[in-house]
Amino acid sequence: MKELLLSIAQGLVEAPELVSVETDKPSADGTVVYHLHVAENDMGRVIGRQGRIAKAIRVVMRAAATRQGSKVTVEID
Repeated sequence: MKELLLSIAQGLVEAPELVSVETDKPSADGTVVYHLHVAENDMGRVIGRQGRIAKAIRVVMRAAATRQGSKVTVEID
């Protein structure tokens, strides 16, 4: 899952070497939180107009997690 998020984010930004993902421990209900970190100049590229790209990233991650039988949340820091 982490690799999927990294590949999506690195494809969107101008500085792919500055993209990193941190993972929290699963919560009580089994949800894993992924924290996506990008360069300051690339925040707009990852969030998109009115958050459309961020929503799309979250939908793709949620769908992939559902196929594996888990729950995920993506936060863009």
